[in-house]
Amino acid sequence: MRRIKYLCLLSFFLFVWACQSNRNTEGRQSTSMQPTSIGTPAEGAGSLPYLLNGADGQLHLSWVTTEADTAVLWHAVWQGEGWSEAKKVAAGSNWFVNWADYPMVSSNSSGQLLAHYLAKSSEGTYSYDVNLTSSVDGKAWSETVVPHLDGTPTEHGFVTMLPENNGQFTVAWLDGRHTAEEGPMTLRSATISSDLQISDEVELDDRVCDCCQTGGAMTDNGPVIVYRNRSEVEWRDIFIVRKVNGQWTSPQPVFEDQWEIAGCPVNGPRVDAIGNDLVVAWYTAAASQPKVQAIFSTDSGETFGEPIVIDRDKPLGRVDVVMLDQKRAAVSWLTQSKDGEKTYVKAKIISNKGTSEPSLIIAETSAERASGFPQMALHSDALFFAWTSLNNKTPEIQMARVAL
Repeated sequence: MRRIKYLCLLSFFLFVWACQSNRNTEGRQSTSMQPTSIGTPAEGAGSLPYLLNGADGQLHLSWVTTEADTAVLWHAVWQGEGWSEAKKVAAGSNWFVNWADYPMVSSNSSGQLLAHYLAKSSEGTYSYDVNLTSSVDGKAWSETVVPHLDGTPTEHGFVTMLPENNGQFTVAWLDGRHTAEEGPMTLRSATISSDLQISDEVELDDRVCDCCQTGGAMTDNGPVIVYRNRSEVEWRDIFIVRKVNGQWTSPQPVFEDQWEIAGCPVNGPRVDAIGNDLVVAWYTAAASQPKVQAIFSTDSGETFGEPIVIDRDKPLGRVDVVMLDQKRAAVSWLTQSKDGEKTYVKAKIISNKGTSEPSLIIAETSAERASGFPQMALHSDALFFAWTSLNNKTPEIQMARVAL
């Protein structure tokens, strides 16, 4: 009898432990990684964070604040256990500030910084130009230049900036110069020298999705740009262009989801590379099945393996991705609880063999547009995350770190 009572008691405690362990099926299932909240250099209200592990070996954060009718772009650098003092990059009362088309800062190996923001070019709602400015010390910033030379009062944005080994930057953007005559949105690129001279402006794709972010990475073979294409039958799948031996390749699909949609989903892809090993992450809702997926390449994006499904429950997309080594990557994305009541920033580690670790909740956030696109970067054996919190309806930047 005593043994039966002991076994019953043990079973009860095991049952309670199991219930506690699985109480929140949307919670943190991975015990090997846990997020730790860290402070931010953004004091008070702020939004549109962008994280970058730069070619100079430093972790950069940029973000935007609005003072009266003036937008301000800020920049800070991680200093081991905290952020440097925030420095103002630029400010203006004529900026186009949008939840999905955010400014950013990049760096080359010599430490030169390149930043961009969007400034209105006319009274039209979607009439704005990409403005580039550079700095050698993060304090004094140059006069701006516009990389696109068409001069049309149309939409130019969704920028990617990639540092090259020679100190130059490859800059790509969505270019609406043909939309004034009801033509399609295009993807264009140019080379920006260290003194902001523009060269090699070229059209990369003559018909793309209107307002999805572009992404880019540097491989040993050269830069690659990923983006959402738009076919004549309204398939809006993820495509890639590569610069090989100084020439851009023709656009090729990363994977043919065949997502037919008559409008832009405002949900661009992300890409990262180590050497010629490369990973792309993206969102699709082909066949009415929302999914976040990732796919690997071992030849700088010339060919790809099979896609790995990251989330097929209630994902919202807004992805980011970083390579951890030549075989593994971390993917972050926005998703909702099964009842749709809560929204989370999640992350997961995957391998090029198709295996994955349990997903990890980084933070609870909002599905509203104002929550923006969560950011992720790998620096000093840790994953850093930044996102916009809408607690009390006031946008604030929050951050977390996950030690690897």
